[in-house]
Amino acid sequence: MRRAAIFLLLLGVYPAAAWARPPVVVELYTAQGCASCAAANAYVGKLAEKPGVLPLTFSVDYWDYLGWPDSFARPEFALRQQAYVKRLDLREPYTPQVVIDGRVQAGGQQTERIDKLLREAAAAPLHSPDMRFIGRARVDVGQGRAPRGGGEVWLIRYDRREQDVEVTKGDSRGQTVPHRNVVRQAVRLGAWRGRPTAYRLPKSPQKDLASVVLLQAGEGGAILGVLEAKP
Repeated sequence: MRRAAIFLLLLGVYPAAAWARPPVVVELYTAQGCASCAAANAYVGKLAEKPGVLPLTFSVDYWDYLGWPDSFARPEFALRQQAYVKRLDLREPYTPQVVIDGRVQAGGQQTERIDKLLREAAAAPLHSPDMRFIGRARVDVGQGRAPRGGGEVWLIRYDRREQDVEVTKGDSRGQTVPHRNVVRQAVRLGAWRGRPTAYRLPKSPQKDLASVVLLQAGEGGAILGVLEAKP
């Protein structure tokens, strides 16, 4: 009788832990040369303090021509945003833009709408295949149902620190732009077709960066799985 009670208790506890939803991924596309981005940066930075939310700040370089080269921007970040533009049927990329779980987007100033989208995303189930880091050199993604056209596995490395940048030129001249969870590396590790697959991890461009692996439908599609490396 006691064994049966313990067995039922385990059934009630372990499935919830095993199927706990990974964090909602909030991608902010921003630029230090964008005069309207500082407030969105600050808002998304505060999301880092909320449980169950993973904000990632991607700085883009297409406003550099206004006179201030963004100190965190990389061309590949703008290409990642462009994939969302196509997938979400937008006319063109813009800043500040927030993309939630690769599924929906909103202007970075639309904080009430973003809060609503976050609540909806947190309530939606995410049936991810098993994902795990093997040391520091590999990540394994298990078997699961692949999206039409297959999936992609991405490694994102980011700086957790709060960082302020004083802008002295361009449209944002005189502003101090806050940053948090600044992405420093975004690498497509390879395709995922629903079968167990191992992926090699590249070296980190700098020390003390946090790492997260995203399983995503191809070419700017929905995020299907999230694996955060332990600090």
